[in-house]
Amino acid sequence: MTSDDSRLPFDDLVAKVRQCRICEAHLPLEPRPVIQISRSARVLVVGQAPGRRVHETGLPFNDPSGDRLRDWMGIDRATFYDEQQLAILPMGFCYPGTGKSGDLPPRPECAPAWRDLLLARLEHIELTLVIGQYAHAWHLPGPGRSVTESVRRWREVWPAMLPLPHPSPRNNLWLRRNPWFEDQVIPQLKQRVRAVLEV
Repeated sequence: MTSDDSRLPFDDLVAKVRQCRICEAHLPLEPRPVIQISRSARVLVVGQAPGRRVHETGLPFNDPSGDRLRDWMGIDRATFYDEQQLAILPMGFCYPGTGKSGDLPPRPECAPAWRDLLLARLEHIELTLVIGQYAHAWHLPGPGRSVTESVRRWREVWPAMLPLPHPSPRNNLWLRRNPWFEDQVIPQLKQRVRAVLEV
């Protein structure tokens, strides 16, 4: 958040992120940044922002979306929550609240303040999973595309990165309309995760 933050020791930087309150005035609840990070992580999961249940438990993807994501990846909870292997950095670290059609977008202050500082410390990432439109907009090259178009063109950034639709149950209709995703992409994802994590 300041020019000096880039020189902070890793643990001090993470501690500062966990204490962040830059968007406190816009949040429905007390700030509670939810991330999972270690310098040794080899897989990075980029989500949107914590939901209410994740805010309450402090555990990322501790909800039905997480269950589906772990199934897509072919790993169990123990592997998923092993920060030495897997980092989780959503586009917004705090629960943004709920709107008429689901959770609100990630707060816009979060990513510019912290994202590059944290990503620069993750030197061993071999696979980045980019989930949902806000993560796609930040991490994928080129002009804005729909989530469907980004996922269809997954081979352009593979095997270092994989754009994914959000695994939320709200996306069941998308999955039914795009059966190629689970038929073609998910087997490749499982194979890549096994190779990177050696599970």
